[in-house]
Amino acid sequence: MPDPAKTLRRGWTTGTCAAAAAKAAVSALEGLGFPDPVTVTLPRGETPSFALADHKTGENWAEAAIVKDAGDDPDVTHHATIRTRIARGAAGQGLRFHAGAGVGTVTRPGLPLAVGEPAINPVPRLMIDQAISDVLGQTGGGPDLDVTVSIDNGEELAKHTWNGRLGIVGGLSILGTTGIVRPFSCSAWIASIHRGIDVARASGTPHVIAATGATSEKAARDLYGLDETACLDMGDFAGGVLKYLRRHPIPRLTLAGGPAKLAKLGQGAVDLHSGRSQVDFATLADWAGTAGCDPAPVAAANTVLEALTLCPPLAASIAQHARTQALALLQGAPVAVEVMVVDRSGSILAQEGTS
Repeated sequence: MPDPAKTLRRGWTTGTCAAAAAKAAVSALEGLGFPDPVTVTLPRGETPSFALADHKTGENWAEAAIVKDAGDDPDVTHHATIRTRIARGAAGQGLRFHAGAGVGTVTRPGLPLAVGEPAINPVPRLMIDQAISDVLGQTGGGPDLDVTVSIDNGEELAKHTWNGRLGIVGGLSILGTTGIVRPFSCSAWIASIHRGIDVARASGTPHVIAATGATSEKAARDLYGLDETACLDMGDFAGGVLKYLRRHPIPRLTLAGGPAKLAKLGQGAVDLHSGRSQVDFATLADWAGTAGCDPAPVAAANTVLEALTLCPPLAASIAQHARTQALALLQGAPVAVEVMVVDRSGSILAQEGTS
Protein backbone atom coordinates (compact mmCIF):
# COMPACT_ATOMS: atom_id res chain seq x y z
CA MET A 1 0.00 0.00 0.00
CA PRO A 2 1.53 3.39 -0.95
CA ASP A 3 2.35 5.89 1.71
CA PRO A 4 -0.47 8.52 1.53
CA ALA A 5 1.87 11.31 2.60
CA LYS A 6 3.97 10.61 -0.51
CA THR A 7 1.13 10.27 -3.01
CA LEU A 8 -1.40 12.86 -1.91
CA ARG A 9 -1.28 16.51 -2.87
CA ARG A 10 0.18 18.95 -0.37
CA GLY A 11 -1.36 22.35 0.34
CA TRP A 12 -0.48 25.75 1.75
CA THR A 13 -0.90 27.28 5.19
CA THR A 14 -2.83 30.42 5.99
CA GLY A 15 0.53 32.03 6.73
CA THR A 16 1.78 31.30 3.22
CA CYS A 17 -1.39 32.72 1.68
CA ALA A 18 -1.16 35.86 3.83
CA ALA A 19 2.49 36.33 2.81
CA ALA A 20 1.69 35.93 -0.88
CA ALA A 21 -1.17 38.42 -0.60
CA ALA A 22 1.15 40.82 1.27
CA LYS A 23 3.76 40.64 -1.48
CA ALA A 24 1.18 41.39 -4.16
CA ALA A 25 -0.28 44.27 -2.13
CA VAL A 26 3.04 45.94 -1.36
CA SER A 27 4.06 45.58 -5.00
CA ALA A 28 0.99 47.57 -5.99
CA LEU A 29 1.57 50.09 -3.22
CA GLU A 30 5.12 50.61 -4.49
CA GLY A 31 3.89 51.24 -8.03
CA LEU A 32 4.83 47.86 -9.52
CA GLY A 33 1.24 46.69 -10.00
CA PHE A 34 -0.26 43.45 -8.73
CA PRO A 35 1.82 40.44 -9.80
CA ASP A 36 -0.47 37.59 -10.81
CA PRO A 37 0.58 34.95 -10.07
CA VAL A 38 2.67 36.06 -7.12
CA THR A 39 5.64 33.98 -5.92
CA VAL A 40 6.92 33.75 -2.35
CA THR A 41 9.85 32.00 -0.70
CA LEU A 42 8.99 29.63 2.15
CA PRO A 43 11.13 28.99 5.25
CA ARG A 44 12.71 25.88 3.68
CA GLY A 45 13.38 27.52 0.34
CA GLU A 46 10.37 26.42 -1.72
CA THR A 47 8.99 29.06 -4.11
CA PRO A 48 5.28 28.43 -4.82
CA SER A 49 3.18 30.80 -6.91
CA PHE A 50 -0.43 31.83 -6.28
CA ALA A 51 -3.15 33.32 -8.43
CA LEU A 52 -4.85 36.40 -7.02
CA ALA A 53 -8.50 36.01 -6.08
CA ASP A 54 -9.05 39.73 -5.62
CA HIS A 55 -7.13 42.99 -5.44
CA LYS A 56 -7.90 46.65 -4.82
CA THR A 57 -6.27 49.92 -3.90
CA GLY A 58 -7.10 53.09 -1.98
CA GLU A 59 -5.34 56.16 -0.71
CA ASN A 60 -1.98 54.94 0.64
CA TRP A 61 -3.05 51.30 0.77
CA ALA A 62 -3.36 48.21 -1.39
CA GLU A 63 -4.94 44.83 -0.72
CA ALA A 64 -4.70 41.41 -2.34
CA ALA A 65 -6.41 38.11 -1.66
CA ILE A 66 -5.47 34.44 -2.08
CA VAL A 67 -7.82 31.45 -1.85
CA LYS A 68 -6.21 28.83 0.36
CA ASP A 69 -5.73 25.34 -1.04
CA ALA A 70 -5.07 22.89 1.79
CA GLY A 71 -4.33 20.03 -0.61
CA ASP A 72 -5.60 16.55 0.14
CA ASP A 73 -5.63 17.04 3.90
CA PRO A 74 -8.20 19.87 4.01
CA ASP A 75 -9.02 21.68 7.24
CA VAL A 76 -11.57 24.31 8.17
CA THR A 77 -9.71 26.97 6.17
CA HIS A 78 -9.64 24.98 2.93
CA HIS A 79 -10.88 27.33 0.17
CA ALA A 80 -11.02 30.27 2.59
CA THR A 81 -10.08 33.67 1.17
CA ILE A 82 -7.08 35.22 2.94
CA ARG A 83 -6.69 38.99 2.48
CA THR A 84 -3.70 41.15 3.33
CA ARG A 85 -3.87 44.94 3.25
CA ILE A 86 -0.68 46.99 3.30
CA ALA A 87 -0.96 50.67 4.28
CA ARG A 88 1.57 53.42 4.83
CA GLY A 89 2.36 53.81 8.52
CA ALA A 90 3.87 56.43 10.77
CA ALA A 91 7.55 57.24 10.39
CA GLY A 92 9.71 54.99 12.54
CA GLN A 93 7.00 52.47 13.46
CA GLY A 94 8.40 49.63 11.36
CA LEU A 95 6.12 46.76 10.40
CA ARG A 96 2.96 46.65 12.51
CA PHE A 97 0.43 43.80 12.38
CA HIS A 98 -3.34 44.08 12.80
CA ALA A 99 -6.22 41.59 12.96
CA GLY A 100 -8.78 42.31 10.28
CA ALA A 101 -12.23 40.79 10.03
CA GLY A 102 -12.13 37.05 10.67
CA VAL A 103 -8.70 37.00 12.35
CA GLY A 104 -8.66 36.57 16.11
CA THR A 105 -6.99 38.43 18.95
CA VAL A 106 -5.02 36.77 21.79
CA THR A 107 -6.72 37.20 25.19
CA ARG A 108 -4.87 34.65 27.38
CA PRO A 109 -1.21 34.07 28.20
CA GLY A 110 0.59 30.92 27.14
CA LEU A 111 0.57 31.39 23.38
CA PRO A 112 3.65 32.50 21.42
CA LEU A 113 2.08 35.96 21.17
CA ALA A 114 1.39 38.56 23.85
CA VAL A 115 -2.13 39.20 25.11
CA GLY A 116 -3.79 41.79 22.88
CA GLU A 117 -1.80 40.83 19.79
CA PRO A 118 -3.48 39.75 16.55
CA ALA A 119 -3.39 35.95 16.18
CA ILE A 120 -0.79 36.02 13.43
CA ASN A 121 1.83 33.53 14.59
CA PRO A 122 5.58 34.28 14.64
CA VAL A 123 6.60 32.30 11.54
CA PRO A 124 3.83 33.78 9.34
CA ARG A 125 4.92 37.23 10.56
CA LEU A 126 8.47 36.48 9.44
CA MET A 127 7.18 35.18 6.10
CA ILE A 128 5.13 38.33 5.57
CA ASP A 129 8.12 40.47 6.58
CA GLN A 130 10.32 38.62 4.08
CA ALA A 131 7.75 38.91 1.29
CA ILE A 132 7.49 42.66 1.85
CA SER A 133 11.26 43.05 2.10
CA ASP A 134 11.68 41.27 -1.25
CA VAL A 135 9.67 44.05 -2.89
CA LEU A 136 11.14 46.95 -0.92
CA GLY A 137 14.60 45.69 -1.83
CA GLN A 138 13.72 46.40 -5.46
CA THR A 139 12.03 49.77 -4.93
CA GLY A 140 13.92 51.22 -2.00
CA GLY A 141 10.62 51.90 -0.24
CA GLY A 142 10.40 52.48 3.49
CA PRO A 143 9.52 49.70 5.95
CA ASP A 144 6.99 51.69 8.02
CA LEU A 145 3.86 49.77 7.10
CA ASP A 146 0.63 48.55 8.65
CA VAL A 147 -0.23 44.94 7.76
CA THR A 148 -3.84 43.88 8.24
CA VAL A 149 -4.75 40.24 7.62
CA SER A 150 -8.38 39.21 7.20
CA ILE A 151 -10.18 35.95 6.44
CA ASP A 152 -13.57 36.01 4.75
CA ASN A 153 -16.14 34.41 7.09
CA GLY A 154 -13.31 33.73 9.53
CA GLU A 155 -15.30 34.42 12.68
CA GLU A 156 -17.84 31.77 11.68
CA LEU A 157 -15.15 29.30 10.62
CA ALA A 158 -13.41 29.78 13.99
CA LYS A 159 -16.40 28.20 15.74
CA HIS A 160 -15.23 24.90 14.27
CA THR A 161 -11.74 25.23 15.79
CA TRP A 162 -10.27 25.27 19.31
CA ASN A 163 -9.47 28.98 19.26
CA GLY A 164 -12.06 29.84 21.90
CA ARG A 165 -10.48 27.46 24.37
CA LEU A 166 -7.08 28.93 23.66
CA GLY A 167 -8.35 32.45 24.34
CA ILE A 168 -8.28 33.57 20.70
CA VAL A 169 -11.44 35.57 20.10
CA GLY A 170 -12.98 37.11 17.02
CA GLY A 171 -11.73 34.74 14.37
CA LEU A 172 -9.07 32.34 13.16
CA SER A 173 -5.31 32.22 13.63
CA ILE A 174 -2.77 32.73 10.87
CA LEU A 175 -0.66 29.59 11.22
CA GLY A 176 2.24 27.69 9.72
CA THR A 177 5.84 26.81 10.49
CA THR A 178 7.02 25.53 7.10
CA GLY A 179 4.35 27.18 4.93
CA ILE A 180 3.21 23.78 3.64
CA VAL A 181 0.28 21.56 4.66
CA ARG A 182 1.41 17.95 4.22
CA PRO A 183 -1.36 15.37 3.80
CA PHE A 184 -2.11 13.38 6.92
CA SER A 185 0.58 15.23 8.87
CA CYS A 186 -2.23 16.67 11.02
CA SER A 187 0.28 19.26 12.17
CA ALA A 188 -2.34 21.93 12.78
CA TRP A 189 -4.29 19.68 15.17
CA ILE A 190 -1.17 18.69 17.09
CA ALA A 191 -0.05 22.33 17.23
CA SER A 192 -3.42 23.20 18.75
CA ILE A 193 -2.92 20.51 21.40
CA HIS A 194 0.47 22.00 22.23
CA ARG A 195 -0.95 25.51 22.49
CA GLY A 196 -3.73 24.21 24.74
CA ILE A 197 -1.12 22.78 27.09
CA ASP A 198 0.85 26.04 26.98
CA VAL A 199 -2.25 28.05 27.89
CA ALA A 200 -3.15 25.67 30.72
CA ARG A 201 0.36 25.93 32.16
CA ALA A 202 0.42 29.71 31.86
CA SER A 203 -2.86 29.99 33.73
CA GLY A 204 -1.78 27.56 36.45
CA THR A 205 -4.40 24.93 35.59
CA PRO A 206 -3.57 21.89 37.76
CA HIS A 207 -5.81 19.31 36.03
CA VAL A 208 -6.53 18.87 32.32
CA ILE A 209 -8.69 16.45 30.38
CA ALA A 210 -7.47 15.01 27.08
CA ALA A 211 -10.38 13.29 25.37
CA THR A 212 -10.80 11.35 22.15
CA GLY A 213 -14.22 12.90 21.50
CA ALA A 214 -17.07 15.04 22.78
CA THR A 215 -18.87 12.26 24.67
CA SER A 216 -15.85 11.20 26.70
CA GLU A 217 -14.89 14.82 27.33
CA LYS A 218 -18.36 15.60 28.69
CA ALA A 219 -18.26 12.57 30.98
CA ALA A 220 -14.95 13.69 32.48
CA ARG A 221 -16.01 17.33 32.74
CA ASP A 222 -19.25 16.40 34.45
CA LEU A 223 -17.38 14.21 36.93
CA TYR A 224 -14.82 16.85 37.88
CA GLY A 225 -16.68 20.09 37.18
CA LEU A 226 -13.88 21.43 35.00
CA ASP A 227 -14.28 24.33 32.59
CA GLU A 228 -13.76 23.69 28.88
CA THR A 229 -10.54 25.71 29.06
CA ALA A 230 -9.08 22.75 31.00
CA CYS A 231 -9.85 20.39 28.09
CA LEU A 232 -7.47 19.37 25.33
CA ASP A 233 -9.00 18.24 22.03
CA MET A 234 -6.80 15.17 21.77
CA GLY A 235 -8.80 13.35 19.11
CA ASP A 236 -6.62 10.53 17.86
CA PHE A 237 -3.33 12.15 18.86
CA ALA A 238 -2.51 10.59 22.22
CA GLY A 239 1.16 10.80 21.35
CA GLY A 240 0.85 14.51 20.62
CA VAL A 241 -0.51 15.08 24.12
CA LEU A 242 1.78 12.79 26.08
CA LYS A 243 5.05 13.64 24.35
CA TYR A 244 4.44 17.37 24.81
CA LEU A 245 3.45 16.90 28.46
CA ARG A 246 6.69 15.00 28.94
CA ARG A 247 8.54 18.26 28.29
CA HIS A 248 5.85 20.64 29.60
CA PRO A 249 4.15 18.84 32.49
CA ILE A 250 0.83 19.63 34.14
CA PRO A 251 0.23 18.06 37.58
CA ARG A 252 -2.80 15.95 36.67
CA LEU A 253 -4.08 14.45 33.42
CA THR A 254 -7.32 12.58 32.77
CA LEU A 255 -7.21 10.63 29.52
CA ALA A 256 -10.82 9.94 28.52
CA GLY A 257 -11.97 7.97 25.52
CA GLY A 258 -13.91 5.14 24.00
CA PRO A 259 -12.83 1.56 24.67
CA ALA A 260 -11.56 0.90 21.14
CA LYS A 261 -9.26 3.91 20.98
CA LEU A 262 -7.95 3.37 24.49
CA ALA A 263 -7.37 -0.30 23.70
CA LYS A 264 -5.12 0.80 20.84
CA LEU A 265 -3.26 3.13 23.20
CA GLY A 266 -2.90 0.24 25.64
CA GLN A 267 -1.39 -1.83 22.84
CA GLY A 268 1.21 0.82 22.10
CA ALA A 269 -0.36 2.99 19.39
CA VAL A 270 0.11 6.75 19.71
CA ASP A 271 -2.07 7.66 16.70
CA LEU A 272 -5.50 6.22 17.38
CA HIS A 273 -7.07 6.90 13.97
CA SER A 274 -8.77 3.85 12.45
CA GLY A 275 -6.76 4.26 9.26
CA ARG A 276 -3.42 4.28 11.06
CA SER A 277 -3.77 1.78 13.90
CA GLN A 278 -5.91 -1.28 14.58
CA VAL A 279 -6.92 -3.22 17.68
CA ASP A 280 -5.09 -6.52 18.08
CA PHE A 281 -7.85 -8.87 19.20
CA ALA A 282 -5.40 -11.60 20.15
CA THR A 283 -3.89 -9.24 22.71
CA LEU A 284 -7.36 -8.17 23.78
CA ALA A 285 -8.22 -11.83 24.34
CA ASP A 286 -5.14 -12.24 26.54
CA TRP A 287 -6.33 -9.29 28.63
CA ALA A 288 -9.78 -10.86 28.87
CA GLY A 289 -8.26 -14.13 30.08
CA THR A 290 -6.33 -12.29 32.78
CA ALA A 291 -9.58 -10.58 33.77
CA GLY A 292 -11.21 -13.97 34.31
CA CYS A 293 -13.12 -14.29 31.02
CA ASP A 294 -12.99 -16.91 28.30
CA PRO A 295 -10.50 -15.46 25.80
CA ALA A 296 -11.70 -17.42 22.76
CA PRO A 297 -14.92 -15.46 22.10
CA VAL A 298 -13.05 -12.17 22.60
CA ALA A 299 -10.42 -13.21 20.05
CA ALA A 300 -13.22 -13.86 17.55
CA ALA A 301 -15.11 -10.62 18.25
CA ASN A 302 -15.67 -8.18 15.41
CA THR A 303 -15.44 -5.04 17.53
CA VAL A 304 -14.20 -3.94 20.93
CA LEU A 305 -17.82 -3.18 21.84
CA GLU A 306 -18.71 -6.81 21.17
CA ALA A 307 -15.70 -7.92 23.20
CA LEU A 308 -16.95 -5.85 26.15
CA THR A 309 -20.36 -7.48 26.01
CA LEU A 310 -18.60 -10.83 26.18
CA CYS A 311 -16.27 -9.69 28.97
CA PRO A 312 -17.36 -6.56 30.88
CA PRO A 313 -14.25 -6.63 33.15
CA LEU A 314 -12.22 -6.01 29.99
CA ALA A 315 -12.94 -2.28 30.34
CA ALA A 316 -10.80 -2.16 33.48
CA SER A 317 -8.01 -4.03 31.71
CA ILE A 318 -8.10 -1.55 28.83
CA ALA A 319 -7.83 1.34 31.30
CA GLN A 320 -4.89 -0.31 33.09
CA HIS A 321 -2.91 -0.99 29.92
CA ALA A 322 -3.65 2.45 28.48
CA ARG A 323 -2.39 4.07 31.66
CA THR A 324 0.77 1.95 31.59
CA GLN A 325 1.51 3.08 28.05
CA ALA A 326 0.74 6.71 28.90
CA LEU A 327 3.18 6.62 31.81
CA ALA A 328 5.82 5.04 29.57
CA LEU A 329 5.44 7.86 27.06
CA LEU A 330 5.73 10.45 29.84
CA GLN A 331 9.08 8.91 30.88
CA GLY A 332 8.84 9.95 34.49
CA ALA A 333 7.50 13.47 33.95
CA PRO A 334 5.64 14.75 37.03
CA VAL A 335 2.14 14.10 35.67
CA ALA A 336 -0.42 12.06 37.62
CA VAL A 337 -2.32 10.07 34.99
CA GLU A 338 -5.86 8.77 35.14
CA VAL A 339 -7.51 6.82 32.31
CA MET A 340 -11.28 6.87 31.94
CA VAL A 341 -13.06 4.47 29.57
CA VAL A 342 -16.38 5.91 28.39
CA ASP A 343 -19.03 4.23 26.25
CA ARG A 344 -21.06 5.87 23.49
CA SER A 345 -23.84 6.86 25.87
CA GLY A 346 -21.40 8.73 28.11
CA SER A 347 -21.30 6.13 30.88
CA ILE A 348 -17.95 5.63 32.58
CA LEU A 349 -17.05 1.94 32.24
CA ALA A 350 -13.73 2.00 34.07
CA GLN A 351 -11.22 4.34 35.70
CA GLU A 352 -7.59 3.67 36.48
CA GLY A 353 -5.24 5.91 38.39
CA THR A 354 -7.75 7.90 40.41
CA SER A 355 -6.43 9.27 43.69
